[in-house]
Amino acid sequence: MVYSLHQMPGWGSALVELQLAWYGLPHELIETGDLFDSAAARDRLSRLNPRAQIPTLVLPSGEVMTESAAITLHLADITGRDDLVPGPGAAERAAFLRWLIFIVANIYPCFTFADDPARFVADPDAAKAYRARVDDHHRTLWREVAAIVEMRGGPWFVGQRFSALDLYLAVMTNWRPGKDWFAAEAPGLLAIGRAAGNRPELAAAMKRNFG
Repeated sequence: MVYSLHQMPGWGSALVELQLAWYGLPHELIETGDLFDSAAARDRLSRLNPRAQIPTLVLPSGEVMTESAAITLHLADITGRDDLVPGPGAAERAAFLRWLIFIVANIYPCFTFADDPARFVADPDAAKAYRARVDDHHRTLWREVAAIVEMRGGPWFVGQRFSALDLYLAVMTNWRPGKDWFAAEAPGLLAIGRAAGNRPELAAAMKRNFG
């Protein structure tokens, strides 16, 4: 009953790898290669996931799952646990679902659009300006999240209880706009991400992905 995670260290697959580690689910890690630079890597992964994106998770049944939010909810369901996903009766459930979807629907796409803007804008000068606009929007979104989290009073994303959203911060505060920006503009988010990443259950996965 082994899960197969198609991944690259430090990429979005880390969001799922941390959850597999947290739950203690047996899994293998299959490195895809650089999906931006290698047509062969994209071709191999597209046989499982036509979008050739990670995370791509193959369940023990052989079913393929993509989309980190869907995987987050599924893993909570199949383990029967509520330590990462508040259950239906939990006071934090609505906030958890709101911000999980906000992150994957609004913030995560900023990387999709700006990591390689030439996929969307052909002219190099226009692509540079396009990336700058996306990056600016990206920072605005994180400020919105930081204000909400600060209002809740911590110590975790949804308040007093730990959740998968804290794992998202453990991973995503390592990405653009970078730790220096988070330290200056959203220190609360950086602190939560560090605290989550320092949980002993996650130490090995965090080290593998981020050193």
